[in-house]
This record gives sequence, C-alpha cells and structure tokens, in this order.
Amino acid sequence: MIYDFKMKGITGEEISFSDYREKVVLIVNTASKCGFTPQFKGLEELYLKYKDQGLVILGFPCNQFGGQEPGSEVDIQQGCMLNYGVSFPMFAKIDVNGKNEDTFYSFLKSEQSNLFMKRIKWNFEKFLINKQGKVVDRFSSLKTPESLESVIQKLLSA
Repeated sequence: MIYDFKMKGITGEEISFSDYREKVVLIVNTASKCGFTPQFKGLEELYLKYKDQGLVILGFPCNQFGGQEPGSEVDIQQGCMLNYGVSFPMFAKIDVNGKNEDTFYSFLKSEQSNLFMKRIKWNFEKFLINKQGKVVDRFSSLKTPESLESVIQKLLSA
C-alpha cells in the first residue's frame, strides 16, 4: 500500500500518502519540455472533473528522459504548473530509475512489473491506485489521460 510513504512536495513540505486513504490515485512522472507535456491539460481536466468524487492525481517531475525537466522546483511551478493550470499535487523532482531511484517508484514498479515494464520507459507513465492503496494498473506514456476516464470511474464507484 502507498500509505506508508511520505515525500517532499514541490514547495518543500512533507506530504504523507496516508492523506490519500479512500481515494483513487493516479501517479504520473512528468516533464515540462516533453512531447507528452500537453498531457498536463488532460490530467488537470480529469482531476477537476473527479476530485470531488475522490480522485487525486500526483505529479512527480523527473529529468531522466532526454533532460526534459532541467529546471528547479521553482522553474517547474512557474512553467508547467502555470502554463497548464495544474492544481493537482506536484512533488519535488526525483529519479524514477537507476541508482538514485526514489524508493516510492521502486515500490510502484515492484507492484506493476513484467518482463517489458521493469523500468519506467519515458515521461508521463502512469500508475493507478485503488481506494485501498493498492497499485492496480500501469499505463505507458502513449495512454492519454482521457483514455483512462472509464477505468477511473469504475474505481471511484467501487
């Protein structure tokens, strides 16, 4: 379950994932200079549409793929968060693969891995967490936020 983790928010505060109990959570590794960056718009639309029903989207900036998130947390807030109107929680920049991989992403990948998906392949990969804090699915960067709406609705109504 994700509830045992605490991480630093984009403005420096510690955020406990126990705050997300009984919520459906979509976790996304993000970058502000990526071909998939326009997915911020779809993510924000999903968040606004379903947050009152229990959806939370958590964004984790990462600079491991093509150097597409080179700035600081302040740069991220002034860039993608303002440009795309992101209001869902964003976290401090992390590594999602390799020797400095964040333990939270190690956990996510261990819960949803197979032969082809041991590593995060690119920006905007997504993990879906049910209301019990269990990782129930993983989606590639190619899967748009809009295409996840029906599965999110099912989890929200469960």
